[in-house]
Amino acid sequence: MKMKLNSLTCAMALASSALVVPSVSQAAGTITFGEDQYVSVGFGMRGSYSTTEDSANDGGRSNDFNLDSARLYFSGSLNKYIKGMFNTEMNSDESMKVIDAAGIFQLTPDLAIWAGRFLSPSSRANMAGPYYTSGDGYWQNIAARYGWNGGTIGRDEGVAVVGTTLDQRLAYSFGAFEADKIFFFSGLDSTDIAAADRIATNNADQSDELMYAGRLQYSFWDKEPGYYGTGNYLGAKDIFTIGVFGRSKEDGSASASNVGDYSQYGADLLIEKKLSTGAVSLEAAYYDYDTDDVFLSEQGEAYAVGLGYIFSEKVGWGQFMPFVHYQNFDADNDIETERTDFGVNYIIDGYNAQITAVYRNTEVTDDSDQDAFVISTQLQF
Repeated sequence: MKMKLNSLTCAMALASSALVVPSVSQAAGTITFGEDQYVSVGFGMRGSYSTTEDSANDGGRSNDFNLDSARLYFSGSLNKYIKGMFNTEMNSDESMKVIDAAGIFQLTPDLAIWAGRFLSPSSRANMAGPYYTSGDGYWQNIAARYGWNGGTIGRDEGVAVVGTTLDQRLAYSFGAFEADKIFFFSGLDSTDIAAADRIATNNADQSDELMYAGRLQYSFWDKEPGYYGTGNYLGAKDIFTIGVFGRSKEDGSASASNVGDYSQYGADLLIEKKLSTGAVSLEAAYYDYDTDDVFLSEQGEAYAVGLGYIFSEKVGWGQFMPFVHYQNFDADNDIETERTDFGVNYIIDGYNAQITAVYRNTEVTDDSDQDAFVISTQLQF
């Protein structure tokens, strides 16, 4: 047995080269036992300081230091056909919960079956998560609502087929999942909501159907063969990729008084182009949510747009990347939420070490707008 250190491609470096995440990786320790046999260990953390308008007890500005995320990453391989992962995240009570626990069965270099708890096929924002995006964490948390509200941080128990074709330019994933936590963090269980309109798990009229989810994406420029992906390549690739995604569950929307189907459909786009002084990027996504009129606050249309530019020249330890993000969710309860972020990343070592500063403005219909300033740090080892 021998031990070595190398750089993993996210916690998912356990899949074959045809199906792994792009090489915007986190460092990790890997113990190898033989050919195609290894165990890898890593961890990540995100922390921030924020000051927010009208959020203190006296109505003034709040001032908060937060540990936003703390994760442990484990992966392993028995051979070139059977691999697995196990990842955790900090709970609000600072205990650890399992977010990923899946086996990966690599049938061919371009085709695998995933089984267990993992991210179901969905938008680029959800597949990238908070650690592999162009801003400070999961910046599409208003528009990309399933990744914010649903499952265990967007994860579900289920099984999926994951593959690529057409010289790895067309990536596809389709699966069936339990999806019993679609609105888990949505606030629909609040006591401020009438009891008849809250989330229900014991409505006698609700069936126990599976959720079906799928994603297709095509890369016109550089290839993106991974499943767990990235929201931005930080100037490492020329990207022009279009994706479409959807998920649906019969009787997936249930309150104490009503039962309806749940569905989400959308499309996303990522364009990145290397230039003489750096790389420019454009991210865009559209979402349509339907709850069969059971939860109007989670039904409606949303979209998000992001622009960024990473300078190739280093200043001190890293590179500067200014960005602007905008997202909007127009819910069917006549409440519209929009948020604009103006920020800059200081990229020290890809997604392994970053510092981000953001000015954020959020506006909600029939409510005053609110501004916040956030400085965050991300480290992965």
